[in-house]
Amino acid sequence: MITEPTPIQAACIPLLHSGHDVVGQARTGSGKTLAYALPLLKQVRGDRQSQQALILAPTRELAEQISSVVQPLAVLAQAETALILGGVSYDPQRRALDAGVQIVVGTPGRVMDLIESGSFRTDDVCVVVLDEADQMFDIGMAPQVEAILRQVPTERQTSLFSATVPPWVKRLTDRYLRDPEWIALDVRPEERPDIDHEVWIVPELERHEAVQRILDDSRGTPTIVFGRTRHQVSRLGEHLKALGLRVDSIQGAMAQQARSRVIERLRTGQIDILVATNVAARGLDIDGLAQVINYDVPEQPDLFTHRTGRTGRMGATGRSITLVSGADLNALHGIERVLGRKLPRRSWTAMKAEASERGGATDQTLVAKVGANGLKVLPGEKVTGRGTQSNATTRPQSRRRSRRPTSKS
Repeated sequence: MITEPTPIQAACIPLLHSGHDVVGQARTGSGKTLAYALPLLKQVRGDRQSQQALILAPTRELAEQISSVVQPLAVLAQAETALILGGVSYDPQRRALDAGVQIVVGTPGRVMDLIESGSFRTDDVCVVVLDEADQMFDIGMAPQVEAILRQVPTERQTSLFSATVPPWVKRLTDRYLRDPEWIALDVRPEERPDIDHEVWIVPELERHEAVQRILDDSRGTPTIVFGRTRHQVSRLGEHLKALGLRVDSIQGAMAQQARSRVIERLRTGQIDILVATNVAARGLDIDGLAQVINYDVPEQPDLFTHRTGRTGRMGATGRSITLVSGADLNALHGIERVLGRKLPRRSWTAMKAEASERGGATDQTLVAKVGANGLKVLPGEKVTGRGTQSNATTRPQSRRRSRRPTSKS
């Protein structure tokens, strides 16, 4: 129930109601789904059993989230919806379209497949929404999106939502939208005031150890760790599981049902840590996600924004830690140029030395206490806060970090 519209809703809804095409720039979490869904529902006719509205999203997760918002509203409007996604069987989707649905939410590849097969008839489509259009381009969906727009009637209302407006999005707007109204809210989403950024300078071969340190110090904190490749994500996920952490991973090669199950486990608190490739960086909405760890430096500044934008939402303060080795410095400098500031750095080597010094002092104190109590420490054993351990098997205990500089974004 809406008691007060968000800025993007207040700006878009009247324009869409009056029939304008719209380009909206607003950050994720701004309420843009309702900004286009409510006017859309006014235009579809429940008595016409044909596809009349199409909402395209770049990822399956985002399409599912959009559908979860639109479907209950469609029921009130006596309209039917269908969710059209890749990675699952065609047959249920064909049956849903054949039965007659007015609103389709889907990803471009599968929607185009069903248009070409004749299952999705575009003759009556009067509303098209492109959500996260810049991400569609980033992950190679531009050809499918343009092919779909060529298939739907030219007499339609089109709205496009995008965090940024790269050249392809601008060309798409010029070619397929009719004199659109532009609404720009929070057009630089990287300047979010609710994320504390840190850069850890870490030797390449010590990234696993650094991630372990962060997660040890924040056990139970909902976290996403982003990696660049499937192999990297798989290897890191297995490493963290072996340490006894509650972790799972997702990457693009997984079946949709498997990915959905993993994401739901994080949402419901069954796991604390999700290790993911960039496929999850946009459209993944987890309430209360406290921190994001970049295992590597994103190749593009926009991807840095998309990854870190999963935390620090809805008024909460989030935390972002990016691990940087010498080979990553050029990419980091590019991100900082776009952000317009230098992110605070911490040296992993110095942090380990500091922790070692603190650990030695603590051990000496414990030895004195043990001696005073008449207990005996055997040769080859080490005194810790949990008793005595063999030096051969002892690992440094994780410790709370000292207060560190952060950068509010």
